[in-house]
Amino acid sequence: MNRTRTPRTRAVALAVALAALALGACGGDGGEGDTASATGSASAPADDAFPVTVEHAFGTTEIPEEPQRVVTWGWGSADAAIALGVVPVAIPFQDYGGDEQGVLPWIRDALEERGAEVPTVLPDAQEPPFEAIAAAEPDLILAVYSGITEQDYELLSDIAPTVAYPDQPWATPWRDTIEIVGRALGRAEATREVLTGIDDRVAQAASEHPELAGKTVAMVWDTGDTFYVYKPADARVAFTLDLGLVSAPSVETLAGSAQEDDTFYFTLSPERLGELDSDILVSYADTQEASDAFLASPRASLLPQVQRGTVAEVVGTEFIAAVSPPTALSLTWGLDEYVSILADAARRADAAG
Repeated sequence: MNRTRTPRTRAVALAVALAALALGACGGDGGEGDTASATGSASAPADDAFPVTVEHAFGTTEIPEEPQRVVTWGWGSADAAIALGVVPVAIPFQDYGGDEQGVLPWIRDALEERGAEVPTVLPDAQEPPFEAIAAAEPDLILAVYSGITEQDYELLSDIAPTVAYPDQPWATPWRDTIEIVGRALGRAEATREVLTGIDDRVAQAASEHPELAGKTVAMVWDTGDTFYVYKPADARVAFTLDLGLVSAPSVETLAGSAQEDDTFYFTLSPERLGELDSDILVSYADTQEASDAFLASPRASLLPQVQRGTVAEVVGTEFIAAVSPPTALSLTWGLDEYVSILADAARRADAAG
């Protein structure tokens, strides 16, 4: 997609995504075992729950019976459905982190594990491709983490019952995305299993790396023109804090005087980079070359963490997309590698005193 990507929207770059941290994954760490442990026994049939009513930003959607042909739009809904044992008939094209077909690696892994074919991939578009969605003949459309407008919602609802985001576009917490999708699919028990599986994996990773406990962290993305700092409300930060780290006090202090301030991030001028102190700095970059260029730049030399050598580099579109924000499938896909990167930085912080 030829869309402008800011740190807020890269995550949604696929639809707009950017992101980081996440948890994401890299190459060989995204094996079938990781997916299975995160999803639990999510192959169970739907609960005896229908009709189901789901409230969202544009009203209330009633789903009269168990859906048989689900179409997903936006970010994370396809992942949640697959984790819960439902393979959609059509999924969105994801260019950031996806392969040539627009399929994300953790989705492809999960489908292969289940012996399922890749669903129809909808056209690469920022707005919902209504004709292609209608052609898939859905009986449910899930756009739980998306940017659809009220007009989009009305048009989609003319095709099939549609579930939108609960409050604001592109702002549904990853856990809420799984829960809402689970409710719409009538799979309450499978939803609990998936969430418990993810929580157990994260808790295990934290317990295996006590060096992370209590370390302060700041998470940033430098585009060359703009320096973004992520707030605790951002999904990638929230997930990282679940591993035992704590948000650096400097993040909150600097947010109060930021040039640009959003719920999930703020921008920082070069002359104030020296004030962004923390034990660990997590930085994101699409390529190793971009990461190297940032860390070698004069502005990066102002950061205390660069001076001490306590930077945790998260590099690669797949790795970044996996947490922008994390999903039911991506959150544990690259967890081991992400934790390893953080742990290395934490040990360097201990050595630096």
